[in-house]
Amino acid sequence: FAFSILNNYETRLAEEVVANNLLLAKPKNIRDAYSFLRVKEIDSLALANAIQNYQKAWNNYRKIGHGIPTFHKKRSGWSYQTNCQYPKQKEAFLDNGTARFIDAKHIKLPKLGIVRIAGFRKLIKERLVNHIPTRIGTVTIKKTADDQFYLSMQLGSDTAFVKELPKTQSQIGIDLNLDNFLTESNGSMVVNPRFYRKAKKKLAHAQRVLSRRQRRAKKEGRNLRLAKNYQKQRLVVAKLHDKIRRQRNDFLQVLSTALIKNHDLVVAEELRSRNLLKNHALSQAISDVGWRSFLNMLAYKADLYGKEFKTIDPKYTTQRCHQCGSIMGQNGYKKLTLKDREWTCPICRTHHIRDWNAAVNILEKGLGKWQNPKIKKAA
Repeated sequence: FAFSILNNYETRLAEEVVANNLLLAKPKNIRDAYSFLRVKEIDSLALANAIQNYQKAWNNYRKIGHGIPTFHKKRSGWSYQTNCQYPKQKEAFLDNGTARFIDAKHIKLPKLGIVRIAGFRKLIKERLVNHIPTRIGTVTIKKTADDQFYLSMQLGSDTAFVKELPKTQSQIGIDLNLDNFLTESNGSMVVNPRFYRKAKKKLAHAQRVLSRRQRRAKKEGRNLRLAKNYQKQRLVVAKLHDKIRRQRNDFLQVLSTALIKNHDLVVAEELRSRNLLKNHALSQAISDVGWRSFLNMLAYKADLYGKEFKTIDPKYTTQRCHQCGSIMGQNGYKKLTLKDREWTCPICRTHHIRDWNAAVNILEKGLGKWQNPKIKKAA
């Protein structure tokens, strides 16, 4: 009873806070409170998008698994969003909105003017030359901690951006692990590149230097943003982190594209990365491999290129013999541990490489072909 009363009170209080915050979150109210937001050089849509994101955060607070919106403190990196607006009753193209392409190498942005860009030039040029109707939606401008600038945008069109890949009549299961990045059901293995581990020593040294310069600047009473030596070293650390991120991203992009290109169906186990990271002995290695990013890439690329990607419950995929269907840890048989890299089935006597066997099981489970185990009692 007491729990229910308190829960009801907290719920009503939270809803009142949400209602008050949404009422205050209006562009005019914020501009009136902060004069620097009224200058003409600031994109008005940037403020509108920030308010919209704030309102989404409070709406998400009501959903399961979402916490109270947190304060966004000032960092070395930042970003803002704007929108491309089009004249009424006119068809949208890449070159007739408030954010528009001048050519494949240049884009004109509200308040920023003409900016030179790199990336996706072939796609942009094709749509500009052929005058293919394409709508630009939300545009995000971002500055990273290593002083690099990026632009991303939402594009919409009735014409497909890429062509579907030809069918290969091939299906594959993949087992993600730490020894090798992944093992395929055909027996192939992809080596774990361990980008963070390779750069760890160099990164640790750079961070120690940064820490010393931070302590010295604070001791002398200098603002860290104005301390030149600190800022130089901060850039060194940021660039090392960015190099690791780009290496990992390139590896995952190339591998995911190859899998989708060569197979009509890719099956993987559903990973709960948040739970895995609770294991402090393995958390650093798990963060280094980027499993969640990899699975997300497979999902969107399969949809983009007309292929199929699915994830399955990993239960028993490691413990099951794909040959006879028996499951270790049942009927008196010893359960396999992480140390058991190879094992022999006590029923059919088939010798297995652990990860290869798991990959085959993942594929069979994805295809719905798990056969009933032939059970024998332990001798």
